[in-house]
Amino acid sequence: MALDFKDRVAIVTGAGGGLGRLHALALAKRGAKVLVNDLGGARDGSGGSVSAAQAVVAEIEAAGGVALANGASVTDAAAVQAMVQQAVDAWGRVDILVNNAGILRDKSFAKMELDDFRLVMDVHLMGAVHCTKAVWPHMVAQKYGRILMTTSSSGLYGNFGQSNYGAAKMALVGLMQTLSIEGAKNNIHVNCLAPTAATRMTEDLMPPQVLEALKPEAVVPAMLVLVAQDAPTRTILCAGAGSVEAAHITLTQGVWVGLGSDAPGHLQAQLAQVVDGANAQVPASGAAQGAHELGRAHLHLA
Repeated sequence: MALDFKDRVAIVTGAGGGLGRLHALALAKRGAKVLVNDLGGARDGSGGSVSAAQAVVAEIEAAGGVALANGASVTDAAAVQAMVQQAVDAWGRVDILVNNAGILRDKSFAKMELDDFRLVMDVHLMGAVHCTKAVWPHMVAQKYGRILMTTSSSGLYGNFGQSNYGAAKMALVGLMQTLSIEGAKNNIHVNCLAPTAATRMTEDLMPPQVLEALKPEAVVPAMLVLVAQDAPTRTILCAGAGSVEAAHITLTQGVWVGLGSDAPGHLQAQLAQVVDGANAQVPASGAAQGAHELGRAHLHLA
């Protein structure tokens, strides 16, 4: 098997069902010891039981793998710290973190309660922050780590009724961008995966024929590649229905409009050129955007 995770320790959140379960099973099948985390709540985040995680652990063990169950809510920073410690106590390290836990509270922005906005942000964004913060010192100490954020097309491109979910999912891209830079010196690679899959989260949102085409199993190969030893870093892969694409936050060549009082008019007149994607680039960092702008200014002001 090309993707070998023997002697690696992985934590997968939200792994009691759907994509998380398949991620956990796939990693275990390839030799990883897997801590299966799941609050065991409903799709909207209510309720909770560790039985879902325990069922996946039983599947892994029945297939000859090694796994532990954990029922922590990713919104509880102390419980997440204890979860990571559980893995370290059992297996001595943590090599892989798959931030997969999530909930949905869909409603148009006009009708959405702020509490539902905050909770979705808390689970998706802060949940990933809590888990990543807890594994980070272990990965720094061992000079190795692979972290995966689960983003979404709803964050990358928008989706009606999912302003809370989309905001949280795009925030994870921003988190990944910076952590990939900060983790580089310690061989910590951080990536994002945007899955298109039929799971409990989407079962009543799509017609049956579409659900059949979007089997969640089709997303797993991208996950494995993004947390493997030779994984890239600062990469966003989109996967669904057997297809895999890459998404990029690009910067157009733009125009120089100057600093004078006529700058707004110049910009308005040249807006089509500003948004033209020809020769767009993917900056290596936020600072690279500034460097591009300063370089253009230098040409015009020299």
